[in-house]
Amino acid sequence: MRLFFGLLVSLVLFVGGWGFAQNASQSISVLTHNSFNISQETIDAFTEQTGITVNFIEGGDAGEALNRAILTKNNPIADLLFGVDNNLIVRAAAEDIFLPYQSPALADVPERFIFSDLVTPIDVGYVNFNYDKSWFQDNDVAVPTDISDLTDERYRGLSVVQNPASSSPGLAFMLSTIDRFGDGWLDYWADLRDNDLLVTDGWSDAYYTAFTQYGGDRPLVLSYATSPAAEVVFAEQALDEAPTGNIFCEACVYRQIEAVGILRGTDNETAAQQFVDYMLSVSFQEDIPLNMYVYPVNQNAALPSVFDEYAATPDEAQVATVPSEEVDANLEAWLDAWTQVVQQGRAPEEVR
Repeated sequence: MRLFFGLLVSLVLFVGGWGFAQNASQSISVLTHNSFNISQETIDAFTEQTGITVNFIEGGDAGEALNRAILTKNNPIADLLFGVDNNLIVRAAAEDIFLPYQSPALADVPERFIFSDLVTPIDVGYVNFNYDKSWFQDNDVAVPTDISDLTDERYRGLSVVQNPASSSPGLAFMLSTIDRFGDGWLDYWADLRDNDLLVTDGWSDAYYTAFTQYGGDRPLVLSYATSPAAEVVFAEQALDEAPTGNIFCEACVYRQIEAVGILRGTDNETAAQQFVDYMLSVSFQEDIPLNMYVYPVNQNAALPSVFDEYAATPDEAQVATVPSEEVDANLEAWLDAWTQVVQQGRAPEEVR
């Protein structure tokens, strides 16, 4: 009897130990856009807590990553998708690629950041114009206080933005103008065009080539509210003041909320849920700002001191809002109209 009992205990311990080993060696994959970045220490801490390893698959920009998830939805290449934002969610929902999940950690996320029950918000960024402080001081030109000022003769040839068809901030600004100017948004763009607006394909070309801060000839660049803080962090010498500033005005700042979703078809749903919860933890959220230069959504996460001092968040009245359903229904037509007016030089009335 003792021998049988001993064998039974050994079997239970063996099975239990095997089960633990299985959990310890479990892994999940997260499909992300190329700008996703978080410290390895933060990822390792999750593995230490749960025994789950996390692999990341770069999928291009946010739109390209979503396309990959859609094209492979019958045989998903990852367990989660990160980077679906408040504009892309309608398309993602229509393709039914996500398993709904409501993380208990959402209790610490303000309601204004929650835009779908299919995905979980992780970070938020604000797209707006930055200006080169020294250029405006040296040239004795007043800093514009509103995006409507950019069509004024005083600011001819001073602005650079990104193409909304190829750039996330470019798209955000186009949507801001649609909210701000309504039916007259194409007229605004025609005025910008006629005031010698420069349009680049992407953010890097605009910021690091055209912007006067880096040797270009444009002291007004479409960028992010956190860019002044980044200038301080990456300065070769310590700075007492950010060399660039933000322009906030009525409905001229676009809020971009990035989220993570669990892909339908995953074999690791429980583990994926654990990682979603972890992404909303204070430790993960506090690692976001200095890695991706966006803000955490967890209201309990502390910002780094450089954000408190040099970055800024706009008031709600300064944030442009275009419903995601409206974006999804009209985006192709809007981009076509923008291209005809801004790049082909047509009159707005010809393309409406």
